[in-house]
Amino acid sequence: MSTVGVHEAKLLRRVSAGEEIVITRGGEPLARLVPVEPRGRRQVGIDDGRFEVPDDFDAPLFAEFRELFEA
Repeated sequence: MSTVGVHEAKLLRRVSAGEEIVITRGGEPLARLVPVEPRGRRQVGIDDGRFEVPDDFDAPLFAEFRELFEA
């Protein structure tokens, strides 16, 4: 994906106002210029309690698994 500076984007005002613009060549649509959806704020702890780290999560792998990684 390429990006351009504001001085190169002639249609920026229209798009930033919510308009969707289709760019054509010879009457055939080539691209669509749309406004970027604003990101929502992240919520800290939204998944709290959905996963519990097991006590042995950092225990050595079984020999069979270790061999697969070392092969």
